[in-house]
Amino acid sequence: MGDDDLLFAESSPESPDTAEAEKIHRGGLRPWKILIVDDEIEVHNTTKLVLTDFEFEGAGLELYSAFTAKEALDLLQQHDDIAVILLDVVMETPHAGLDCARTIRQEMKNKLVRIILRTGQPGQAPERKVIVEYDINDYKHKTELTSQRLFTTIYTAIRSYRDMRAIEKQRVGLKYIIDASASFFQERSLHTLSKGVLTQIEALFRLQNSLYMSGTGFTALTESLNDPSWNIISATGKFEECEITNSCQILDQSTLDQINKAIVDKVSSVVDDTYIAYLPTQNRKHHILYMEKSSPDNWEELKELLEIFTTNVGIAMDNIYLNDEIIKTQSEVLFRLGEVVETRSKETAYHVVRVAEYTRILALAHGISELDANLFKQASPMHDIGKIGIPDSILLKPGKLTEEEFAVMKQHTSIGYMLLKASDRRMLTTAADIAHTHHEHWDGNGYPRGLKGEEIPIEGRITAVADVFDALSHERVYKNPWPTDEVIEFFRQEKGKMFDPVLVDLLLENLDALLRVHEAYTDSIPRTL
Repeated sequence: MGDDDLLFAESSPESPDTAEAEKIHRGGLRPWKILIVDDEIEVHNTTKLVLTDFEFEGAGLELYSAFTAKEALDLLQQHDDIAVILLDVVMETPHAGLDCARTIRQEMKNKLVRIILRTGQPGQAPERKVIVEYDINDYKHKTELTSQRLFTTIYTAIRSYRDMRAIEKQRVGLKYIIDASASFFQERSLHTLSKGVLTQIEALFRLQNSLYMSGTGFTALTESLNDPSWNIISATGKFEECEITNSCQILDQSTLDQINKAIVDKVSSVVDDTYIAYLPTQNRKHHILYMEKSSPDNWEELKELLEIFTTNVGIAMDNIYLNDEIIKTQSEVLFRLGEVVETRSKETAYHVVRVAEYTRILALAHGISELDANLFKQASPMHDIGKIGIPDSILLKPGKLTEEEFAVMKQHTSIGYMLLKASDRRMLTTAADIAHTHHEHWDGNGYPRGLKGEEIPIEGRITAVADVFDALSHERVYKNPWPTDEVIEFFRQEKGKMFDPVLVDLLLENLDALLRVHEAYTDSIPRTL
């Protein structure tokens, strides 16, 4: 049959129907997925025959068949990367194809797949109406689709799909980067930013299968990328599993050798259809971006842009590491100051560590963001910093305090607040509020100001629960540790009195997690949680 022969004449009895004919996958590239939706078997067979040798950017096609609209929708649920749908109008109902298109666009929210409507009965679906109302990308009469025209139609549709995917990946990449810029204090900000960078690079330069990793010192990578000195921070495509397991065994030895060379020489390189970028950073870690391209034909024109891009990425990574180092330093200073106070009062320094962990657990259970939960954890060790101003004769007294002595002891909340409130750093202002309010009671009978209910800031209420739970569970100069069941009974009795009733419930619901912290940070050597 020539290019001008009608495609939908009687199909050849030798039309291929094997998996090999349905999935053409050359050069190891992911094939473009096409969904044929038609109730006539001849249409499927003939379409597959015509598209047998089809290639776009070096990749073939993977063809799927559906004979009803329901089958088509089921396949779309299973495959979110179908590029083109060849959709018949009249199948199980006169408007089955149109109903299917509406579901794809409106209910499934799939705006990327290119829908080509094919009909043998034009009157059933007027072209102008369906193009506008059903978000159809092309409209063809079956009688006009010669093999050449089908080839052109599919080629144009896949190219449009490719460009739409690139735009979508840029949008997703920008979202990752925006999220990262808004959350530099979160542990995963480096992961978020690097994920955004990979997505942006892939979209801008039409790359695929990317891997971003960092390592300390030089360790030759052999056999597989699973050396403990290396950390896979983010990945896309076929490498996503590597990110989950933090190891990668799908890179061949020649690729590992090229990565090793990039580390030693501290240069980026293009090898066949891969780009290995060495990111210059000021910290002592090596940073490598590994990317694959579907076609190596224009690497040279991309290389300069990629080098500029990755250099700027290296600067961004440096800023994140620097910011992370500042936060960790601030946190450690607060912990050390808290430990000084606890040591002076003859209590274990692990008290502040346990209270910090309890505070984070309860904050997350309360629905507080991870960012603020970490902030509360970092600030809570300063809850008793004001005790630095309390005389030893009162602070270390083993017996019960007199009313006059207790009045002096209560001043530690105001002393701590005065020490910290002048800072404009959020961590220290939060610590000031905690120091000032962690002895306030839900019913208003606490000190120093007699705040009641939600007048007490949430960080103060949470730290109060964490502090008392730990104080009752451990030995003090004035008491022996209480058994856990007695501690729990005390909280039940004080629910709605001393403590926020919601937080008491959350303490009971998360008791196992709190006890794991209790066991990990004992008065001896702490174990890893």
